[in-house]
Amino acid sequence: MVNGNILTDFWNEVLTSQRDMDTVPWLKRKWELHRERGYRIARVFGAVTPYQRIEDSDSRTDLRYMLKTNFVLKKKNDFYVEELEMDCRVQMKHKEILRHEFTEEKNGPVEDDKKYEPIPMGEVRDLRFNYDRRSAVRYAERWWNSYNPAYRTFTDDCTNFISQCMRAGGAPMWGAPNRGKGWWYSGKSWSYSWAVAHSFRWYLSGSRQGLTGKEIDSPKELIPGDVICYDFEGDGRWNHNTIVVSKDADGMPLVNAHTSNSRMRYWSYEDSTAYTPNIEYKFFRIGE
Repeated sequence: MVNGNILTDFWNEVLTSQRDMDTVPWLKRKWELHRERGYRIARVFGAVTPYQRIEDSDSRTDLRYMLKTNFVLKKKNDFYVEELEMDCRVQMKHKEILRHEFTEEKNGPVEDDKKYEPIPMGEVRDLRFNYDRRSAVRYAERWWNSYNPAYRTFTDDCTNFISQCMRAGGAPMWGAPNRGKGWWYSGKSWSYSWAVAHSFRWYLSGSRQGLTGKEIDSPKELIPGDVICYDFEGDGRWNHNTIVVSKDADGMPLVNAHTSNSRMRYWSYEDSTAYTPNIEYKFFRIGE
């Protein structure tokens, strides 16, 4: 537990005093992002939970741990709490931290490299539905930092989580058993669009039945229950998805997500470990 205490002291020092911020680029970007938005971090708390420890012959220790952070953000009369869970790995020697690694918010390999083209109108079935945004958001709030046992948990779980939120909002599944068609989950199998970020983004652009999305131009137009897709490198491979759960004082989206489990996070993800200046976004109004 000694290493855990050292890490707790390290994070409390960095989070509260902003010392050594350059050693944690994503955290530095988070502080800068909120400052640019006009929000003050009124309070911050970090907790470390070690879960794996490996010693080597050179007195070095590899430690895997979960970092949980809470940021209380305030702007005039508006305030909210942003929460983040991040899987971390650190190499230490005695009491010195040699190297830190953080989970990157990417949704694994692109299993299905084709775009989902709209199905011919003659094949469109009557799978219209009234999207229950409140239920989708309630689900996103209930399961943002845990995993519903009714579904499989993926190593890169962001799209699986968003699909579950859409399902909770009443979206009908279709296309089984063809993994490259439609949007569906059966327990033993699932469509690429259910669990792969790249496929989900293209499914939303092309779907004419069941779960549908309409591309909109500005994040400010999004409302709770809508979806944002992210291409961190801007290379055409879509990596990540989030669901809008609230809006800040300026009317900008706050989102929940899995992989690095996040709640009420600012939509732009400029504080992400995977962020690059080439990042691209797609904004989808769900149910239209």
